[in-house]
Amino acid sequence: MKPEDMEIEAKFFLRDLAAFRQRLEKIGAVQVKPRHHELNLRFDLPDGSLTRAHRVLRLRQDGHALLTYKGAGQAGAEVAVRQEVEVEVSDADACRRLLEALGFEVSMIYEKYRTTYRLGEAEIVLDEMPFGSFCEIEAPDADTIHHLAQQLQLDWEARIAMGYYTLFDHLKSATGWEMRDLTFENFRNKPLDMGVIGLAYADG
Repeated sequence: MKPEDMEIEAKFFLRDLAAFRQRLEKIGAVQVKPRHHELNLRFDLPDGSLTRAHRVLRLRQDGHALLTYKGAGQAGAEVAVRQEVEVEVSDADACRRLLEALGFEVSMIYEKYRTTYRLGEAEIVLDEMPFGSFCEIEAPDADTIHHLAQQLQLDWEARIAMGYYTLFDHLKSATGWEMRDLTFENFRNKPLDMGVIGLAYADG
């Protein structure tokens, strides 16, 4: 497996996104992609075998279209470590039709607003999800992520190795909600407490 096909990252739940953005810029992080909307289609086979194996096949649209495969995470890792292969596609609709012709089907739709920063070798993204705000730090190794988290005064013990799909799944189990898609419309006017799945704010 090529090093460039590995994703190494940690996720943190944020209480105050605006204050954290200021903290990020204060240590020298540079915004490389402004806030934008993302629409993601997650695909699976009819038997759900990709999801059961913790593998992801995703088509993302944010002005461009990106097809992504993610393998299962490495067990016991300090941060999330998994294979990731991405390819930009010129036509999102044609890509969807191709996947469906191969037997895949949309198993979930999820959306977010994302702002992307860079600092050295690290990429830091700020994600506004329907169930709260998060920071993801991706870097070549766990030590770099840990050091940057310390610079940003993030509680390392509050880091999250799970993806948004898994967090959503846990939240549905805890609340009894049955919606398939992680969209802002589905969360409109819903009381929300991420503490029911054990999430703690990492920024104090």
